[in-house]
Amino acid sequence: MTGEDRKKLVLINPVNLSRAGFSINHSSRFPPLSLGVVAALTPKNWDVEIIDENFDEFSFREADLVGITAFTSAANRAYEIAAVYREKMIPVVMGGIHASMCFEEASKYVDAVVIGEVESVWHEVIADALAGNLKPIYKGLWHGLEQVKEPRRDLYSKEYLFASVQTSRGCPLDCDFCSVSSFNGLRYRRRPPSDVLDELEKIPQKLIFFVDDNIIGYGKKNRQMALELFKGMVDRGIDKHWFCQASINVADDEEILHWAAKSGCRMIFLGIEAEDSDALTDVNKKLNIKRGGSDAYEQIFERIHNAGIAVLGAFIFGMDQDTPDKLVNRAQYMLDSSVDVMQATALTPLPGTRLFSRLKEGGRLLYTDFPEDWDRYNLTEVVHRPVHMKPEEFSAIMRECLKKLYDPLVLKAKARQTLKYTGRWDATEFAYQSNKNYRDIAIAESTFM
Repeated sequence: MTGEDRKKLVLINPVNLSRAGFSINHSSRFPPLSLGVVAALTPKNWDVEIIDENFDEFSFREADLVGITAFTSAANRAYEIAAVYREKMIPVVMGGIHASMCFEEASKYVDAVVIGEVESVWHEVIADALAGNLKPIYKGLWHGLEQVKEPRRDLYSKEYLFASVQTSRGCPLDCDFCSVSSFNGLRYRRRPPSDVLDELEKIPQKLIFFVDDNIIGYGKKNRQMALELFKGMVDRGIDKHWFCQASINVADDEEILHWAAKSGCRMIFLGIEAEDSDALTDVNKKLNIKRGGSDAYEQIFERIHNAGIAVLGAFIFGMDQDTPDKLVNRAQYMLDSSVDVMQATALTPLPGTRLFSRLKEGGRLLYTDFPEDWDRYNLTEVVHRPVHMKPEEFSAIMRECLKKLYDPLVLKAKARQTLKYTGRWDATEFAYQSNKNYRDIAIAESTFM
């Protein structure tokens, strides 16, 4: 094939440069999985390069086509980069969660928008780009995951400590604050375990993050496939340390926890959100409402600890039923509980969620100069008016709560607790470093100290 036949695709992962947020820590940055998949879907006669602002400062590269993905907090940066290429008459395609939820906005800044999952439409995007006839909108379909392409990991920065792996898509829980169901659908779809195992064998990193919203899924069939994955890692001798996300019912299954730990699981992320049912009702967290309460949560944490796995408990501050006293009580619960890692975020209405629509219609969003104000929607800044307090009061209470949660002495005490409950140094190290990462985020965002 001659040089004239080859084309160049540049894929870009923008980062919010004005507010570091969750990308402040090198150790907690994850490769842009979607861009790796797009690269794998691209025909062989295209040279593909990824510009990743997690580690590399953006600079212009010659291209025949540009693809950009972005979370909401980085959308404005994505549009800035797109403008550089469009000035040079190079077509730009944007996809990902924000562009899918705000496709009319994104269409003003790029030549084409991919809504939803890319696999079913990328071949069409490439063909139309070659013909000089890109459509404004391409709508991806929710197909089965039997033929999902492995990402082009050779294009990722070598500085990533973790590798990201996806075993499933979709979530039927449809929480009020979450846009996953809108993007990936309510139907839970799973990749064949053998495909995931084949992929894991090729990954050089020791540390793995399974990015699924719930790695064990829903129902007996999905539970069995998760078990097949964990046992397969052991049988094939795939020596990894990994963490994942799951619903609280993961603790109901002793066999699942046993094989997860044996295959290398060191930490499970649980969306606890709140310790009281009023707040959970606000955000439609049905499973937690049914199974929640401090005593029930402690039993859940204990069962996970007994398997030698640490618990990352994610909590949200600023729900409609929250009062100043309830926020202080939530922080104290996090300190007193046996949760190993404490994630505390401000309630953030992201586009595409019922929460965003409700607060926007009620005139309760503090910042609506979009796209510029998307920078603020980063899970750390107060962007809405709470019901029972003024925004500035909410911010002040959050600062005090975070200061208590991430005090160095508290983090050391939590680490001793993790070692006591799990009996594992590696799980303890996982948990301690994660807490330090959250502390760094709070400092970078000037929420305390």
